[in-house]
Amino acid sequence: MSTAPLRIALLFLLAAVPPVAQARPIAPDLAGSSYDSADDGAGNVGRDFALPYIQCVPYARQVSGIQLYGDAHTWWDQAAGRYARGTRPKAGAVMAFRPYGAMQLGHVAAVSRVIDSRTVLLRHANWSPIDGRRGQPEDNVRAVDVSPANDWSEVRVWYAPLGGLGTTHWPVEGFIYNRKPLPNERLTVLASAEAPKAAYTSRIGPDFLKGIVPETTRTPTRRPLAARDNGKPRIEEREDRTLAVSPSLARDPIGRIIASRVR
Repeated sequence: MSTAPLRIALLFLLAAVPPVAQARPIAPDLAGSSYDSADDGAGNVGRDFALPYIQCVPYARQVSGIQLYGDAHTWWDQAAGRYARGTRPKAGAVMAFRPYGAMQLGHVAAVSRVIDSRTVLLRHANWSPIDGRRGQPEDNVRAVDVSPANDWSEVRVWYAPLGGLGTTHWPVEGFIYNRKPLPNERLTVLASAEAPKAAYTSRIGPDFLKGIVPETTRTPTRRPLAARDNGKPRIEEREDRTLAVSPSLARDPIGRIIASRVR
């Protein structure tokens, strides 16, 4: 049997099979495990946004050089003993926000410039939606201290959709500096706190009556009028009369002295 008809049949079968679909590359999920905070920094939580989606934590770590990981609200405690911390803004420091409202995971932002005692510029990500998309970086945006004591415990932050500062007073833990804490920094913090009041210590020692022999109570005797000076009792008679009126003073020589001054 000729092989030509068989070849023709095979060609027809191959032509009937649809071509294999080409594999399409899958875009990497920039909001996945390499980005360790699910907080969007502006009161919204989630990862269902257009790519690329940059979280606040890896961006702050990149621009500040502070090597801390985990959700933003853990940075302040993580920094203890590893990085210096304080309440004054400095260029390169990270401002650590506390969780507040729907911003359950906190937020971190790097200080790029200090303008004055109440104003800084920040570099951070995933705060303002830009071009309708969250997870975007922002550089050199304004943050203003609105705390009553000017201790940077509350700030207002630039919000792009408003074209100005947002109205929320965001609570701040403080600033993390990219250096090791000094040996005396912990002592400085403790010294600034109110010192406990020392217990009162009496200056009178336990032996202040040592060597003093208490007098015994004597029976008062009335001297005749002739023995009195100009009709007034002698000093001896006045002492006897005092002992008779208050026998307890005989056992308290200090009390006798006080009583003689106040009569």
